[in-house]
Amino acid sequence: MIAENISEIKKRIWEVCKKVGRNPEEITIVAVTKTVPVDKIKEAINAGIYDIGENKVQELLEKRNSIENVRWHFVGHLQTNKVKYIVDFVYLIHSVDSLKLALEIEKRAKKINRIIDILIEVNTSGEKTKYGVKPEEAIELVRQISERCEFVRIKGLMTVAAYLPNPEDVRPMFRLLKQLKEEIEKFNFKNVEMKHLSMGMSNDYLIAIEEGATIVRIGTAIFGPRNQKVK
Repeated sequence: MIAENISEIKKRIWEVCKKVGRNPEEITIVAVTKTVPVDKIKEAINAGIYDIGENKVQELLEKRNSIENVRWHFVGHLQTNKVKYIVDFVYLIHSVDSLKLALEIEKRAKKINRIIDILIEVNTSGEKTKYGVKPEEAIELVRQISERCEFVRIKGLMTVAAYLPNPEDVRPMFRLLKQLKEEIEKFNFKNVEMKHLSMGMSNDYLIAIEEGATIVRIGTAIFGPRNQKVK
C-alpha cells in the first residue's frame, strides 16, 4: 500500500508539473514519519523515497539507528538545547525562526567544522498556534543570520499553511512565501541561496507545487492516518 501511495503521489506531481510547465525532478518528496514505525519507513525507502522528515529530535535519533542511506530532514519546532543532538548528521533543518536558534546551530556547527543548511520558517497563515517568523520580519532575520553566521547557510524558506477544507484557500499563503523568496534574492546576502520553498503537505501539496514548491512534506498520503506508535 505504501509503495502504491508513493507511486500515485509521483504520478500526480508529474501531472501538475506538466500542467504548469515545471520539471518534476525539481520536486523533492520528504516523507514525514512522525509516529511511523521503522518497518513502514523502510517500505517507503524501498519504494524510492530518499528524504525522511522528523518532527521530534528523540524520535529522529531512535530511528536513525535503524535506517541508513537516507537524508534526514528536521521539520518540527527545534529547541536550542536539542541542536547538539542532530547537528552532525542532519541534511536540512526546515524550521529556523529566530536568530537565537540560528546562532546555536552556528556554535555547534563551528565546533565540528560542518556547514549546516537551513530554511527560514515563515508563519504565512497568521495563526498564533503556528511557529515561524512573521512575513514582515523575515528579511531582517535573514540579514542578521547572514551577517553573524559562517557555518549556517540559508537555502530557502518553509511554511506550514493553515489546514482548510478547500486546499485552494491556502494558495495565497504559498504565494506569499514565494514573493518573500523573490524579495530576499534581490539583496544577495552572504551564505544565502534561495533555492528551496518547502511548502505543501498531504492535503495541499499539488497547490504548493503550482505556486513554486521545491520540497513537499508528505506523511498521511504515504503512510495513512497516524494511529500507530513508534515500535
